[in-house]
Amino acid sequence: MPAAELLAGAALGEAFNILHDAVKKYGRKALNFNSAFKRLKRNLDRFAPKMEEIREASEELDLPKEETKSLIDQIKKGEKLISKCSTNNWFLRIFKGFKYYNELTKLNDAIVTFIKVDMNLQTRRDVLRLLEAMQKKKETGPSYSVHKPPAFIVGFDVPLKELKTKLWEESLLLLTAPGGCGKTTLVKVLCQDGEIKDKFGDNIFFVTISNDPDLKAIVRTLLNHAGALVPKFQSDEDAVNHLQELPKRIGLNPTLLILDDVWPGSETLLEKFTFHMPNFKILVTTRTAFTRFSSYELKPLDDKDARTLFDHSTLQDGSSCISDDIPDEYIDKMLKGCGGFPLALEVIGGSFRGQSAEVQLSRLRKWSNDDIISNPDLRKCLQRSLEFSGPEVKFKKFFMDLGSFPEDRRTYVAALIDMWAELYDLGEDGVDAIATLQELNIRHLASLVMTKKDGSEFSRYYNEDFVTQHDLLRELAISESKQDPIEKMQRLIMDIRKNKLPSWYTEQNQQPTNARLISISTDDSFTSSWCNIQACNIQAPNVEVLVLNFQSKIYSLPEFVDKMDKLKAVIITNYGFFHAELINFQLLKSLSNLKRIRLEKVSIPSLFKAPIWLRCLKKLSLFMCSFGQAFGNSTMKVKDALPNLMEINIDYCNDLVELPAWLCNVILLKKLSITNCHHLSALPKGIEMLENLEVLRLRSCTELSELPDSIKSLQKLRFLDISDCLGIKNLPKDIGELCNLEELHMKGYLLNLNLRNGLPQSTEKLKQLKLVICDDEERAKLWEPFKEDLTNLEVRIVEKEISLSWL
Repeated sequence: MPAAELLAGAALGEAFNILHDAVKKYGRKALNFNSAFKRLKRNLDRFAPKMEEIREASEELDLPKEETKSLIDQIKKGEKLISKCSTNNWFLRIFKGFKYYNELTKLNDAIVTFIKVDMNLQTRRDVLRLLEAMQKKKETGPSYSVHKPPAFIVGFDVPLKELKTKLWEESLLLLTAPGGCGKTTLVKVLCQDGEIKDKFGDNIFFVTISNDPDLKAIVRTLLNHAGALVPKFQSDEDAVNHLQELPKRIGLNPTLLILDDVWPGSETLLEKFTFHMPNFKILVTTRTAFTRFSSYELKPLDDKDARTLFDHSTLQDGSSCISDDIPDEYIDKMLKGCGGFPLALEVIGGSFRGQSAEVQLSRLRKWSNDDIISNPDLRKCLQRSLEFSGPEVKFKKFFMDLGSFPEDRRTYVAALIDMWAELYDLGEDGVDAIATLQELNIRHLASLVMTKKDGSEFSRYYNEDFVTQHDLLRELAISESKQDPIEKMQRLIMDIRKNKLPSWYTEQNQQPTNARLISISTDDSFTSSWCNIQACNIQAPNVEVLVLNFQSKIYSLPEFVDKMDKLKAVIITNYGFFHAELINFQLLKSLSNLKRIRLEKVSIPSLFKAPIWLRCLKKLSLFMCSFGQAFGNSTMKVKDALPNLMEINIDYCNDLVELPAWLCNVILLKKLSITNCHHLSALPKGIEMLENLEVLRLRSCTELSELPDSIKSLQKLRFLDISDCLGIKNLPKDIGELCNLEELHMKGYLLNLNLRNGLPQSTEKLKQLKLVICDDEERAKLWEPFKEDLTNLEVRIVEKEISLSWL
């Protein structure tokens, strides 16, 4: 077979098959070389599946195949060699035997070397490119791909058929219905339809508009997805001008643009996305029909489908939680009160879970006497679901806290853990917070999305897990928070639009509030100058948690922050397209009780322009932040500035190249997590000074080249995660000195680990090691020689995966 053919298509798989078949066919005839043949066959059996797997990954990424050429040349020589070894010519077999044996051995070594070195490097390159592409997508804003619909759906067969038929007829079509009817769910189902997928393929864009559309961010992401260079737009008009490039990029490829949750008054926005080009479709979900556009109205569920959805929402351990003693007439009245709204049916159904028969009957009797039965009202239905009783009353406050985060945005579990740890003394490890969110998820009051866990004590790291919430439920959460007068509110949630405070706040004459939680959200038109908002003198002496959500490129903290003497946690999130600079972060330095700081998508250099004294700070979390030269220019004296810091989390900070030297002076540090920082190349040399460190998580730091030998001095280290650290070739020779290490994670593309030399001999001294988690049989076998010494060790092989949930 010509080399050109091998290099095209299934090069590696076919090459391996050719050699493998030859070995199986002629192996018995080559008696003089039997041991060499056995070794060769054993390695081909062992490596062929992995070779095929890598070949497929390379094709999907459209990567060059030059790296395989050397092996293909070896295979071509190997075929001829095998033929010679199996000849009946006794002269060649006797007098050439030694030479053939050596050549077989060289062929075997070449294959092993290729698999363990060349192919590992190729795969490392492939994975790096994938990670870089993923990181680029992460940095350009939210994913505009369509998420899968819920697992259980009812009543959409006919609407799906009708909607699809009308979509073929119109270039712009409105899908209208009141909130909570399932418009977004129907669109997700539509995008899973075979005809739709065949027609549009990957050219389906899903954009959530809401009541505060960020036109510039939408245009940036659409153009980026289409492969265009994206400039910084000076205005919405500038963005619209660049939007005209989209048809040029897409060409004649059929494209479907979905604009979800478009509010009244947005007709002009829709016109900006209208292109006069064939095969370009726009589908809009909205609560209000716009007369100038064609529309399809989604009806509420009929009685049969409503009952089916309600029954499914009450399932608990496979059976309905509704007591058999409940008369059907009460259920029927309640269903009529839900008006066929899927959201109401799911939330009400979930509210019955865990309730006694008496509580269920009492609620249904009360509801049956309410005028909601004859006059269905979704808002009232949802309010009914918040009638918690007994110990479950506490869940209402957690539900209301979710309103602290912006509409149609993901709320990261890590942020909620920080919030609830200080407000309600929930555990530091997040277990109680997750249990609470799972309860809200069961009741359909929020949707919890969690990445796959390994089921171990130290796997409770929730940085990529998040919560979403229907906008009607968020509105309900905020409304419930405002039931008391401002001076008695426990949480103060404010949305500032165009530098104007909400009227409900200004009408209260800025009365002091007892709120323990304050959340302030601003849009992209906010000037970042709080002095322009004259009514913004918030008096909240008891506030313990401050949540700031913004979209500006430059952002200043409100000046009243330095008066919050009881403040314990600050969560600052930039939802804009680019990193933002905090220009007065030093306001926090006077807060003597501040324990937690979480920053998302902000520029870190500004934090070190002046000394910051945070003597009480225990936890610092930096997510998708930009470091620049922040650490290199810092002369911070940690013992004075951060004497009580015990946990640092740095995640998806793509320009983090090295950790600061002062980090090694954080003597009380117990947890250090640096994950998905692909350019981090080395750990600080003085890491042995972190004598209290118990958790070291370095997952997906793809450029990290080694673990320093000094890591052996971390005598209190209990957990180490080096999963997906592509550059690490060997474990430190003295790793056995980690006498308290209980758990080691080495999952994923840790491909350069030197399998031939095995683990360091000192590994036998890890007497406390209880669990090793990997996702490869070969890596698991590395531990076999140590099983007699490590009697408590479990080596667990988990499924290999690349999580894309954060996109």
